[in-house]
Amino acid sequence: MSALPARAALYLDLIRWNRPAGWLLLLWPGLSALWIAADGFPGGHLLAVFVAGTVLMRSAGCCINDVADRDFDRHVKRTALRPVTRGAVSVKEALGLGAALALGAFALVLTTNPPTILLSFAALAVTLLYPYAKRFVSMPQAVLGVAFSFGIPMAFAAVLGSAEWRGQAVADAVPGQAWALLLGNLFWVLAYDTEYAMVDRDDDLTIGMKTSAITLGRWDVAAVMGFYGAYLLSWGWIGHSLGLGGWFIAGLAVAGAQAAWHWTLIRDRTREGCFCAFRANHWVGFAVFAGVVVDLALRR
Repeated sequence: MSALPARAALYLDLIRWNRPAGWLLLLWPGLSALWIAADGFPGGHLLAVFVAGTVLMRSAGCCINDVADRDFDRHVKRTALRPVTRGAVSVKEALGLGAALALGAFALVLTTNPPTILLSFAALAVTLLYPYAKRFVSMPQAVLGVAFSFGIPMAFAAVLGSAEWRGQAVADAVPGQAWALLLGNLFWVLAYDTEYAMVDRDDDLTIGMKTSAITLGRWDVAAVMGFYGAYLLSWGWIGHSLGLGGWFIAGLAVAGAQAAWHWTLIRDRTREGCFCAFRANHWVGFAVFAGVVVDLALRR
């Protein structure tokens, strides 16, 4: 009887259940887009779909990532004891769990509409691609940025999409501003995942992994701050074009203040400081989301 709880504990460790920062980073941009697309509260159904779907897909992504990186992770201090890396969970088990979680997320998507369903296939493809991008792309964080931002067009599609299967379904459901928000959010992912990469830079250099922290070299800190600036400025401009006002700008200002604090954490490039900055990033996303929610609520 004790074997099942022990196995469950390993699975929870595999999907980082006790470290929610990852799925929060994925959640806040999607919810911000959901509120913007709906011009306010999107309804309980879509809220539940996006929250549960985010948690499930982030968990599935952890399974896929740990299988892909198992031979590299054993050489990195921070990841050496992950369940797949140390052999506590087999590759077959991890892939099976990841597939089950992804299917659960897809079942939720099926309750929305055709444009959202179509976009979910693209989102899955990018999720599967990211772990292997680290072998070939100098800044794989950009690929992660697309994966972690894909909830934005999906949110617009879920709110604005029709129930018909037709060629222009996605184009009609997802306006240009949604894709612009995705591009802007990509800069935020570049900021926080470069901080994350700075933690493991010495180990990654040893094993030959490609990361933005290595590619940027001594310009890493300046680039991170530039990424934060590009994210906040682009979202501010797009939000203004969509009619968001003062409370939204206040949310961006709070997020900007946090970004400035992150500079104090990463400027010396210590593992502890960079990891602290990364883990605190979900508050940046929450500040922007809160600004969106309050602005739209008070505008009514």
